[in-house]
Amino acid sequence: MIRLFLNLEWKQFTRASYFQKGVAIKIMLIFAAIYFGGAAIMIGVGLFFISKKIMPNMDPITVINNFLIYWYVLELAVRFFLQQLPVMNIKPFMVVPIKREAIIHYLLGKTTISFFNFIPFFIFLPFSIVLLVQGYSFIHVICWFLSVMAFSLCINFTNFLINKNNTFFYSITSVLFLFIGLEVYNVFKISEPIGLAFNALYDQPYLIVLPFLLLFALYKKNFSDIRKGFYLDGAISKKADKVDSLELNWMNRFGSLAIFLKNDVRLILRNARPKQVLMMSGLFLFYGLIFYTQDAYKDMPAFLAFASMFVTGGFLMTFGQLVPSWDSEYYKLLMSQNIPYKKYLESKWYLMVVAVSVSFILSTPYLYFGWDIFGMIGAGALFNIGLNSFITLFGGALNRVPVELNVKAKAFSNTNGFNPTQMLIAIPKLVLPMLLFYIPYKIVNFQVGLLVLALSGVLGIVFRNFFLNKIETIYQKGKYKTVAAFAEKK
Repeated sequence: MIRLFLNLEWKQFTRASYFQKGVAIKIMLIFAAIYFGGAAIMIGVGLFFISKKIMPNMDPITVINNFLIYWYVLELAVRFFLQQLPVMNIKPFMVVPIKREAIIHYLLGKTTISFFNFIPFFIFLPFSIVLLVQGYSFIHVICWFLSVMAFSLCINFTNFLINKNNTFFYSITSVLFLFIGLEVYNVFKISEPIGLAFNALYDQPYLIVLPFLLLFALYKKNFSDIRKGFYLDGAISKKADKVDSLELNWMNRFGSLAIFLKNDVRLILRNARPKQVLMMSGLFLFYGLIFYTQDAYKDMPAFLAFASMFVTGGFLMTFGQLVPSWDSEYYKLLMSQNIPYKKYLESKWYLMVVAVSVSFILSTPYLYFGWDIFGMIGAGALFNIGLNSFITLFGGALNRVPVELNVKAKAFSNTNGFNPTQMLIAIPKLVLPMLLFYIPYKIVNFQVGLLVLALSGVLGIVFRNFFLNKIETIYQKGKYKTVAAFAEKK
């Protein structure tokens, strides 16, 4: 049965229009896995010696056991934000003689082969081998290692349970920060009682049954929850959500662009994925703090220009790169209307202009770092409006991967709507502002570099119609391919 499921998923993957995109993502993920896996192995090998150096009066296994609780809570947080839970189109299987239990076991089994489960394996296996080399008891080390891995799998299935419950997750996170604060200020060290529990797992090998019993209980809980909703009527029925009517009459002043702008605002306010992206774009405002607070970057002004562009370009980078994928669910209807394509693109441009302008206003506190830094942010904002926005719209013409608006996947891990071409389009977005600033800065001075960067954006605004006409031509040529691609669902 497992072979059947794997075969069907492989056929779905290779026959889809997004096959090349999927292959590209898989290749990048493989390289990332090799890199992080190698780093984890190095950490695992050095963990024994690092612990011994930092706390020479304590046994390294005791040190690690004392802080394992923080590792597991951190692991839960990382999984919550980054781990993409496996999905499967179960509707076709509900009308054929395949046991529901087999499908559910397959889905839960897929979670155990997540890369997030291999990270602790790559860390604690080398650490356990070092323990054995150092003369620790074989039985004790093996049982401890299996217990640690069982707890990691428990975190995996716990994430499955709380994945749709943000309140539960944030409660756990709040408790974690509370315990960290109490530990730092020596009020109450949670690591001591928890450390005793993990030390007991090492000292008493028979206690290995406890983490495996917990693992079994969490597996059964997940199985039960999925089994309860595994019915045909539940799978095919659509939940009717009540939404407030948003008239947005004040946007009528934009004339023929108003209808598009209203649709975009409603799309952002009513759907899960755009809301996630909007919240992510707000984090870009703090990007400058990474560079402006470090003395090392003061002698590298090109990197400061790079950071300044990101401060005001969060929405443009995150939302703009998925134009026109945001409209994929009704793109066919949109293209059947008697409306100029240029108006559609112009509305997207105005939306990005407003977002950049708002971000620039919100970046006013950067005046604390001086007028030079704030001037660089202003020049970056003009570059984003005048050039970066058009580069982003051009990249959208090559993006034919649909976006499911209400798929509540984690924003950091959701590749829905991602196209490898976006990575190529991102190169001029990142490199161009650095060059536009750095070359005149090196030849003349800092102020001239700012002026050139700002004027590049002004020129883009002046020749807006020229750029929009060229981009419209590209969109028009690929319109029917885009419609066909958006009609295919993952």
